Amino acid sequence: MMKNTPLQGLIFAILLLFSLNLIAQDKAFETPFEKDNNTTATYRQTIDFYKKLAASFPRLQLKEWGSTDSGFPLHTAVLSTSGDFNPASVKKSGKVVLFINNAIHPGEPCGVDASMMLIRDFLQKPDLQRLLEHVVLVAIPFYNIGGGLNRGSFSRANQSGPAAYGFRGNAKNLDLNRDFIKCDSKNGKTINQIFNYWQPDVFLDNHTSDGADYSYTMTLIATQKDKLNPVLSTYLQDELLPHLYKGMKAQNWEMTPYVHVRNTPDEGIAGFLDLPRYSSGYAALHNTISFIGETHMLKPFKDRVRSTYAFMAALIKEMQADFEKIAALRKQAIQRDMERDSFELNWSLDRSKKEKLLFKGYEAKHKPSEISGLDRLYYDRTEPYEKEVPFFNTYQPVLKVEKPVAYLIPQAYSKVVERLRWNGVQVRRLKKDAEVELEVYYIEDFKTRNAYEGHYLHYDVEVEKRKMNRTYHPGDYVVFMNQVANRYLIETLEPQAPDSYFCWNFFDGILMQKEYFSSYVFEDLAAAYLKAHPDLKAQLEAKKKENEDFAKNARAQLDFVYKHSPYYERTCKLYPVGRLLKNTDLPLE
Repeated sequence: MMKNTPLQGLIFAILLLFSLNLIAQDKAFETPFEKDNNTTATYRQTIDFYKKLAASFPRLQLKEWGSTDSGFPLHTAVLSTSGDFNPASVKKSGKVVLFINNAIHPGEPCGVDASMMLIRDFLQKPDLQRLLEHVVLVAIPFYNIGGGLNRGSFSRANQSGPAAYGFRGNAKNLDLNRDFIKCDSKNGKTINQIFNYWQPDVFLDNHTSDGADYSYTMTLIATQKDKLNPVLSTYLQDELLPHLYKGMKAQNWEMTPYVHVRNTPDEGIAGFLDLPRYSSGYAALHNTISFIGETHMLKPFKDRVRSTYAFMAALIKEMQADFEKIAALRKQAIQRDMERDSFELNWSLDRSKKEKLLFKGYEAKHKPSEISGLDRLYYDRTEPYEKEVPFFNTYQPVLKVEKPVAYLIPQAYSKVVERLRWNGVQVRRLKKDAEVELEVYYIEDFKTRNAYEGHYLHYDVEVEKRKMNRTYHPGDYVVFMNQVANRYLIETLEPQAPDSYFCWNFFDGILMQKEYFSSYVFEDLAAAYLKAHPDLKAQLEAKKKENEDFAKNARAQLDFVYKHSPYYERTCKLYPVGRLLKNTDLPLE
């Protein structure tokens, strides 16, 4: 046996110390989930974890952004293998950006724990870092901080684990996944600004589902294909999604589209219409391919976290492989939106078009309820099935609008303009009075929902177009439609769009008439006006013949004349955002 020399002893001691340091380092970066796989990290544990990582690895930048309704700042954790944390130079170098959002609903925390482990692993393992050679990862570790601080064990009655978790509503009890356009929360304002700063190429929001029972742990909402710009949609449908499904299956996490059903999955699954109020629909307005990962509520928490990890890893792998294509296609989509003459606004599911989807589910059955004695639904896990079910994933546009040259917005609506600016919209201002020929809308009809996320959301909006000259004043806003944000502008400033600022009540002051008349005074004015306008007199008589109730209502008849006379205020129901249809010299600052 060879005798150890002093040098060999020193080498052994160094190697032993190095090994012990690695073990200690691994323990230092062990997550609460890894210590107990039915545990999710609290908000403070999450941020402390990232602070330690950032202090140890210069490739990770942890940055505070703005504020949230809870009073705590929002953070981004940016993993850049080159150490470049500037979006402009990152994009100039040809890299693509993946933006991951976690804990928008803190009761669905899979992404919190999965992202902690994923980012740590990519920092510690050189073989994984090769997958980030052309990808920069931007993650929000914990978005809904207020909901995370409201921690308990019972608010997710339909969910299996973890032992404790956060609440869906934020500090203002808002669902932040309905707040991306209206931005009632400070969280919404801040994430709009972060999104615009990084301009991600792909976006992922990690969630847990509610609904039917089936065998899959992970289901997926991808940007609705018919709403996404065609150049991106074709790539998403034909290349990216098939590779992601294949990649997940290779990791033993077979995946299916999000199970959005009327009754049970075997009757058919519908594609989810991701309106701009939702994170994925908001991302699509910016020509960003988006995904919502929806793990199944009844699967063990450890499996939900691991499948979320697997999906993020699969997505990074595909982005690394296709980084040049993704960057080029997004540039094409943005350019095409800048050049388009018209945009689709509203969409309807086309049930006449269906695909066949091979689905692994459980037989849906009914039995008497122990509560009511009536039939209740249950899924029999002793009878799994694998069969083709209808997949309805085609949406047809039901409304299209022509793009104006510009929108003119009175400065009274500064809250709208500040939201445009958070999204990168370039806004100009008038420096003196200007009378401008415009196309304007009068709100003809609309319906309104009951209380919904702090608003009374309008829908089924109908408008009447008119041409008129309007005078705007110094400080009023002009937004030209030659911008990267064209689609965002169309879907927020056109009142018929389902998530327009009109629908979200930013313009409700126009809906109420401000001046009225006393009948005994207006009687004489109305009579004189009808004598001078026989056409209106004929319309009045015709309406009396058609409508018996109207014929018996003197006030209604006076109101008819009033609303067709110059005495009636022309601002009532006049949408104040004007559409400039031709190039016009304006006195701009």
